[in-house]
This record gives sequence, structure tokens and C-alpha cells, in this order.
Amino acid sequence: MLKINWFTKLLIRFTPKTFLRYVAKKQGIKSEKLDYAMKLFGESKRIDIHPLPSCSGRGFIITLDNKLSLFFYQDCDHFYYDGCEMGKYEKGNVTIFDNIQE
Repeated sequence: MLKINWFTKLLIRFTPKTFLRYVAKKQGIKSEKLDYAMKLFGESKRIDIHPLPSCSGRGFIITLDNKLSLFFYQDCDHFYYDGCEMGKYEKGNVTIFDNIQE
């Protein structure tokens, strides 16, 4: 069983964002990265995932609110961010991960 001290319980219950910053700091993650992620994804009403077109290589596209697309390409055993585009985009495929093999 995981034991959590009273201070951590208070942070989780009453100030979850402060708790996340606290944990990020303990893990060596700059709080700015956490703030950027929370602002980018937290303010989005819709997040869609699209596979890259087959001629583009392996990767995926994350589209926020059908207006902003973030491109990620595979580099060996990980993905890297390659840039963004703006425009009007279609809905994503909610079943994109259904057939992933372990």
C-alpha cells in the first residue's frame, strides 16, 4: 500500500495544480513545461489524433479544436515534435489505438 503524508494529501485535495508542480520539481521537470502543457491541452475543447499519411513516414498529428495541428515523427524508439500548422481540420479517429499490438 502506498503511504501519502498529510501535506501531500492536502495539496492533492485543495490545490491539485500546486501538487503537480511539486511532483514535477521533485522529478526534475521544469514547472514551465507543466504550465505550458496544462494551458495548451487544458484550454482545448477538442483534441483529435490522426495518423500521418502513409507517404510521410511513421508518426501522428494531434489537432486542437480543429484549428491547430502538431506533428510528431518517429525517430527509432521515440517520437519528436516537428512543428505545427494552422487551418480547418477534420475530426480525428477515436479508434486509432484500438488495434495496437503489445
